[in-house]
Amino acid sequence: MAVALAAGIHSMSVANAAPAVDTQDRLRQVERDLQAGEKERAKLDARAEALEQELAELRASLISAAAEARAKGEELDRLETELARLDADEAARSARIEADRAALAELLAALQRLSRMPPEAMIARPEPPSRTLKSALLLRAAVPQLKERADALAAELEQLASLRTELAAQREEVAAAAAALDRRHAETAKLAARREELYRSTDSERQALSTRLAALAGQAGDLKELIDKVEAERRAAAERQRAEEAARQAQAQAERERRAKERAEAMKRAPGMSKSGGMILPVGGDVVTRYGEQDRFGVTSRGLTLKGRAGADVVAPLEGSVMFAGPFKGYGLILILEHAGGYHSLLAGLGRIDGQVGQHVLAGEPLGALSSDGTPTMYFELRRGGQPINPMHGVSSSDGKGQS
Repeated sequence: MAVALAAGIHSMSVANAAPAVDTQDRLRQVERDLQAGEKERAKLDARAEALEQELAELRASLISAAAEARAKGEELDRLETELARLDADEAARSARIEADRAALAELLAALQRLSRMPPEAMIARPEPPSRTLKSALLLRAAVPQLKERADALAAELEQLASLRTELAAQREEVAAAAAALDRRHAETAKLAARREELYRSTDSERQALSTRLAALAGQAGDLKELIDKVEAERRAAAERQRAEEAARQAQAQAERERRAKERAEAMKRAPGMSKSGGMILPVGGDVVTRYGEQDRFGVTSRGLTLKGRAGADVVAPLEGSVMFAGPFKGYGLILILEHAGGYHSLLAGLGRIDGQVGQHVLAGEPLGALSSDGTPTMYFELRRGGQPINPMHGVSSSDGKGQS
């Protein structure tokens, strides 16, 4: 009886000890997983730092590429205008030469007819001598004029040949400028695609690792409560560590943004960037409708309508963040940016959007492009405190924005 009772107590103690041993084993395994995750986090942070460095340089390159593409577009506009003027000049000269050529041909024909008539026949003509003498005098006077007009025609022909040579060279220059502009647009598109790839790579991997580590930490916390209350302090320490890590990452991100902005400012942005009141116009080209004017629908405009080249880059007018990006009702593709000082900007009528919601952008950083067909237009509106203001006046310097 005593032996049976002792065996029963022993079996009960073994049964109660088994869950504790299993829990400790699970806890140790979770802690090993956490340590491995922290090592992986350190590797990912190092990789993310390198990617962020590349991303900062890439954003500065994007700003430079967009500025250069805008300058090339303006140069192409100038060359096309000059080419049109040369075409018109060539047409006018050709018409003038043809008219002189016809008049000279008629006069030469008359002279040839007179030259074939012998003197005896002229004497025998039934005309009074005075008329014959008058004809001879007129013929004699016409010869110098004929030579003068022939010389002028020869000079005009030489000028026309020179003009056509210049026109051919100008056409080659226009073609080269157009090809260079197309290449720059293609390079900008590749840079924008690389930027988006870097954003996705760093964000998705970091979020996935953070989610996994948070799950492991929660599981470890539950197991620790089963073993010892002292583990509560360890969880608090882990929480403090996570807060410090978050603060460190936020500080590192702010530092990277600062470096990217300094690089962009150091490049001084190419002179092709049109500025207005300390602000960069989102696209290079002409202002079709100004603030306060009647637009083509007869409505008072609350912003600017800009006409640019097909496929031209659309850039951020000020530093800020993307609040909305995508199609909206009948406005097509639009972007809404939030800036410091209570400012917001609206860009409507884009052909392509490269930015994404939540993305921080620098002034002059490309966010999309105009339509690649024809001569597209876009609408740009600037608001402060929700009320439209004249974009041509820029922003107030007291807001710390609008640096050129």
